[in-house]
Amino acid sequence: MNIMHYWRALWGIVWRELFRFVTQRERFVSALVRPLVWLFVFAAGFRAALGLAITPPYETYILYEVYITPGLCGMIQLFNGMQSSLSMVYDREMGSMRVLMVCPLPRWFLLVSKLLAGVGVSILQVYVFLVIAWFYDIKAPWLGYAWVLPALILSGLMLGALGLLLSSFIKQLENFAGVMNFVIFPMFFMSTALYPLWKMQESSVWLHNLAQYNPFSQAVELIRFALYGQLNQYALIYTLTAFIVFMAAAIIGYTPSKGMMVKKGGPG
Repeated sequence: MNIMHYWRALWGIVWRELFRFVTQRERFVSALVRPLVWLFVFAAGFRAALGLAITPPYETYILYEVYITPGLCGMIQLFNGMQSSLSMVYDREMGSMRVLMVCPLPRWFLLVSKLLAGVGVSILQVYVFLVIAWFYDIKAPWLGYAWVLPALILSGLMLGALGLLLSSFIKQLENFAGVMNFVIFPMFFMSTALYPLWKMQESSVWLHNLAQYNPFSQAVELIRFALYGQLNQYALIYTLTAFIVFMAAAIIGYTPSKGMMVKKGGPG
């Protein structure tokens, strides 16, 4: 195997994911409807009830919808990562992923290629959402839209790696609903996506602690600070570490001699 084989495999996997994304317009629309409903409806209802103090990276008092915009960007990437994990389970059942897994290329490379394809799709969705939010008068500094790109790449990699890890455990599509209830929603609601940490600490110390160590919270904070041209070093290190752990565990999970696939009777 030479470099061209790796490049063709990478391009084929990425192109397949992008083609699927373009042809399945309802997937694109549904990915935007969810955060837009939260932005236009949920934020409007809580604007008067939830006051926000001046906390970094904000230098003035802000409206609630301004605060939750980075969290909704993270929501898009979180649900996209879970959607990718669902597609992995579907592909394994239908056979296309089984064909990829028996090709001569290393499995870690195939998983990374699948992950990169999903991250590219999620970043496109996030930028479309930010454009819509801009017309809703939620505007970050112009350079912030460029600075946030590396943060979106890292957060997308971390959340996508989590999705790959979960897909190594899920053997049937019917079990995906349980993942939604016990993984996605707790990660989203027990985070700083909707409420600042100091607000949580006022009401519940244990909820504050859960949110503080939630990888999704750190991904959201990384995006939040990057949008305003600042670097949250703690969030960067935490998100990077979580990505390495999740990706390593996913690679082990997809290794027939070591992972969950052999324990449950093969890749099917």
